[in-house]
Amino acid sequence: MKEIRIGFIGLGSRGYWLLKDVVLKQKEQVVAVCDVYEDRTQKGAELVVEAGQARPAEYSDYLDVIRDENVNTIIIATAWESHVRIALAAMYAGKAVAMEVGGAYELKDCWDLVEAYEKTGTPFMFLENCCFGRREMMALNMVRKGLFGEVVHCAGGYQHDLRDEISFGRENRHYRLRNYLNRNCENYPTHDLGPIAKVLNINRGNRMMTLASMASKAAGLRDYIRENKSDDEFLKNQTFAQGDVVTTVIRCAHGETIVLTLDTTLPRYYSRNFTVRGTKGMYEEVTDSVFLDRPEDKAHDFDWRKTCSGNAAQYEEEYDHPVWKKYIQEGVQGGHDGMDWLEFQTFFACLRENRPMPVDVYDAASWMAVTALSEMSIARGGAVVDVPDFTGGRWHERLPQD
Repeated sequence: MKEIRIGFIGLGSRGYWLLKDVVLKQKEQVVAVCDVYEDRTQKGAELVVEAGQARPAEYSDYLDVIRDENVNTIIIATAWESHVRIALAAMYAGKAVAMEVGGAYELKDCWDLVEAYEKTGTPFMFLENCCFGRREMMALNMVRKGLFGEVVHCAGGYQHDLRDEISFGRENRHYRLRNYLNRNCENYPTHDLGPIAKVLNINRGNRMMTLASMASKAAGLRDYIRENKSDDEFLKNQTFAQGDVVTTVIRCAHGETIVLTLDTTLPRYYSRNFTVRGTKGMYEEVTDSVFLDRPEDKAHDFDWRKTCSGNAAQYEEEYDHPVWKKYIQEGVQGGHDGMDWLEFQTFFACLRENRPMPVDVYDAASWMAVTALSEMSIARGGAVVDVPDFTGGRWHERLPQD
């Protein structure tokens, strides 16, 4: 693609900051902005003007953005429920797509994404920024170099106290509230699953086979609202469907296991709990620690609890991913510790150079499917359910990525 002309759809908190701090600062041309709320659309248009560009077209209907002949690339940062239908409309219109993350509401959504891509060949990238995190990519590099031996087990979580965000969802026009009222599932799996899928070569020589999920009771939001929003007559009498802690166990074709934890409605510190366990070592995000089972990494009186805790920085010089080594030299920018910048820089480079996207439609389909599958499993008391193969058997022949 010689010239990228962006239609930016969805200008809530996530979309606004991506537009402001990443897309416009990367000097990309934004020719249309869209949100269902007029004030958000206007603020988005003002950001574009402040960046020195012509005022973009302003729309409230995403279909108008897609119909705009001046737009050839669509960035989707809307509420979870609308991601897939916008992406499908864009792909069938021949517009390149970068779609923000979220779980699928039904498996059909995932199959529809794959079908649209295979019919149209439209460039599509799933915007899972954690796949571009420094520690996640360092761990991937160490796995590729054999430092951890044969990988046996991985874990991850979206462990983030969102009680305030959810409870004030109506005031802030935020989609999480309606989801937590009505669904009980692993509703946000991709921040933790994405980097793990890269480590385990999911869809590229390996795949997820089965899944089982269990959800705890829902008490965290109830108590928080009673204590912090007692004047909200609507919410304080609601029963939330979403369990406070959801645990999902996945088994892969080559025997590895994955444990995902959704934990967003109880008091806690932030963590993605990214963990890689192999026959020769491990990485653990909670303590930012590397443990390698080799003589040169052990002192005579070795105590791993003292020696390894918080030691991951010691491995950066040798094992930081080459992408991050270059990135640090150039200067880390953007939000989420630089992940967002690197993610979009990669998307735009792949568009211009006609290269495959590093997080593609098959990744999107399989990772998003975890939400729909977990909802089925929880409803059936933790029953094991099959994970579809969205590659149609091509996972055998698709090559792993570094």
